[in-house]
Amino acid sequence: MALMITDDCINCDVCEPECPNEAISPGEEIYEIDPGKCTECVGHYDEPQCQQVCPVDCIPLDPEHNETNEQLMEKYHKLTGL
Repeated sequence: MALMITDDCINCDVCEPECPNEAISPGEEIYEIDPGKCTECVGHYDEPQCQQVCPVDCIPLDPEHNETNEQLMEKYHKLTGL
């Protein structure tokens, strides 16, 4: 499943540099996660790095983008070319 950022986001900017896939970017009001690039850090780390650094815990799983670990790993391979 891709992750998403909720309206609780305080725009602190700590999540964006942590994303190895560059899936996080500033939106009109809060940061946003591109589900096409989000692998929940599968292939890079054991846990999603954005969730680890978020001070307000506003990065849950996105129920609209349900993916298995295998699908996330496939996306990782496509994004990295590895």
